[in-house]
Formats: sequence, structure tokens, C-alpha cells
Amino acid sequence: MKYIVILCDGAADTPVAELGGKTPLEAAKKPNIDKLATLGEVGMVTTVPANLPPGSDVANLAVFGYDPQKYYTGRSPLEAMSMGVHLELTDTTFRTNVVTLSDEENYEDKTMVDYSSDEITTEESSQLIAAVNEALRTEEYEFFSGISYRHLMVWHNKENKFSLTPPHDISGRCVKDYLPKDKTILNLMKKSHEILKNHPVNLDRIKRGLNPANSIWIWGNGTKPALDTYKEKFGLQGTVVSAVDLIKGIGVCAGLENVDVIGATGNVHTNFDGKAEAAIKALRSGSDFLYVHLEAPDEAGHRHEIDNKVKAIELIDEKIVAPILKALEDDGQEFAMLIMPDHPTPLAIRTHTSDPVPYIIYKSGKCAESGVASYTEAEALKTGIVVDHGYTLIERLTK
Repeated sequence: MKYIVILCDGAADTPVAELGGKTPLEAAKKPNIDKLATLGEVGMVTTVPANLPPGSDVANLAVFGYDPQKYYTGRSPLEAMSMGVHLELTDTTFRTNVVTLSDEENYEDKTMVDYSSDEITTEESSQLIAAVNEALRTEEYEFFSGISYRHLMVWHNKENKFSLTPPHDISGRCVKDYLPKDKTILNLMKKSHEILKNHPVNLDRIKRGLNPANSIWIWGNGTKPALDTYKEKFGLQGTVVSAVDLIKGIGVCAGLENVDVIGATGNVHTNFDGKAEAAIKALRSGSDFLYVHLEAPDEAGHRHEIDNKVKAIELIDEKIVAPILKALEDDGQEFAMLIMPDHPTPLAIRTHTSDPVPYIIYKSGKCAESGVASYTEAEALKTGIVVDHGYTLIERLTK
């Protein structure tokens, strides 16, 4: 028996006027997912507890089957685990974006133009983080390069007592009211602007009409996590396919294998075909459990890219769900598949919410009419099935 999770990050939404009052899930052509919805269990699930932030860290922990109330210690330490950064229990880690701020003279007066600096390439951003680390590193704190705009700072022997704002929550806003209260972190951000604003990488990006990554933005603080492995918790061994360090980090902590896919970017231009091939290879190589994470709908939601959000859902259906289903059927393999977002990322507000999301659990050989016509938020609500704790879905999948 194979157990597969297809995680459509941020795919849930609210009705969009430009889509004729439909949500992206309603507007998207997704015949394979819709067919599974008609034959499986469909309902709504809460992945983010009311007292925790509605981030992909909390929500994906829940989807993996870990109670966030018990296991959540912050976003950045999970990313650190994926990056192979050694952490002590006394360290505090921070997600460090390279962002585009506007040109006002005073840092406090600047606007958050782009939390991802036009989804800067890893090759470019690693040069920028190296410059920041060279100039600002001390025995207390240091910086590590990640993927695209997503990087890491570790503050050694520092208690985790910070309240910090994600940059994607303040797109288009003046940063003044969202700056860190901690003077050290604020000074690091201000100094980074002086280092980066005229860096050759950014001067070249400006010439090419791209947003410069002219500052770091520090947030997502946490401490070293400790998860029970999947083998211990569920008796399964498996594989994670993702372009995002956060998800890979959960996989590392869970004792799952991570697969790196060439050209996997985390946006609508990611290598969908490569991800599907990696997933099928993992299933045929002995993995009992497979977690395929697709970031593209979330990125489109944050950037208010309506067409790209619809397109991302359609590509997931065509290039991920369809080939995986075909491979399982060709192999005569029994399987159970869970398809869902981790959280909504509504285009209207360009950030995450804690609202429940629709899910499908389809089990081969156990097909039953679900009563829904397609996989959408409204259709899932009609079933009356409500799961209050997202971490219990894995038990529903595997039982």
C-alpha cells in the first residue's frame, strides 16, 4: 500500500471578481483532481490552531501528521535542518529574506515593494548573502545562503523572545510600523541595505529591469525542533519532493528522504515534470509514503497573480496528479491519496489565513460516490465533513 500527499500550497481562496466571482479552484480546469473528489472523501479541515500563526510551517507540520501544539518551534529551524546547518539547543534561528525596499532616504519611510525581489535566483542571492555575512558576521550571529530569496540567520546562545513580521504580510506598505523592536536585528537590516544597494548583482538587476534585493528582512524565529520519525510514529518510510527548505526540513526531522529536482523553483515555472518523475521513482523504489509539495499557488497568491494561481492548479492536475495516478495504476499498486492545501492564500489580501481548507482522501479499491461534483471550497463545505485537527488527516489516510 502506498500513501501519497499532494500538497497544493495556498491553493484555497475566496471568490475573485476577475474570475467571475469564482475561486481559483473553481475556475481551474482540473479533471483528474475533480474525478478523485467525486469518488473519495471530501471535507474541510483546520490545519492551523487558533493560537498559532497561519504559516506554511504550522500548517505543513499538521498535514504531515504532527500536532503543531506539541512540535512547533518556529519556521526557520526547520529550514536550517534542510540546509544542513548545525544547531545547538541554545540557538535561535531566523528566516532572512532578501527583499526590495523603496528608495526613500530613511529606512523607516521605505515601502515593502517585493518580499522576494522578483523571485531572485539562488545564484544571485547567494552572492548577496555572502556579502552580508562577510560584513556583519560576529561570534554571536551568522548568515547562511538558502534558495532564491529564502535565507537563514543563526543567533548563538540567544533566547527566542522576538515578535517579527513576515515581509509577505506587508507588501505595498510602509515598513515603519512593522520593523523589529529588537535594536540588534533592526541595525542588521539597516546595515544590510548599505551593503546591498550598490552591490554589482543589484546594479546588474536594475539594468535588466528587475527589482534589486537591496535589504535583508529578518523574521520567522525559532529553536531546534525534535520530531518523532515517520518510522517511529507511523511505521512508514518515505520521500519528500519539494523545492522549499521549510518542507525539506520537516522531511529531515521526520527521517524521510529528500529528493532534489533540477529546475524546481517553488513558483509556476517550476519543473513539474521533474517533480512527478522523482515522485514516481520514489514510489517504485520502495517508499511507502510520498509527500509532494507544490509552492506555486501560494506564490501567486502572495503576488496577486490571478491567472498564475489558476494556471498553477491546472499544472498540478496535469503534470503531477495525472502521471502519478497513471504510474500507480500501471503498476497495479493499491494506494491512498490526500490532496489539499496547507492554508488559504487569498489573492484579495496576498497573505495566509487560518481558515479551514478543502481536502480529498481517495483510496483505490474503495471508491464511493462522495456527492460532490468537483474539488472546490464550496463543494467541500456541502458534505458537512469537518476535521477540527489537521494532524489527524494522516490517520484517516492510512487507516
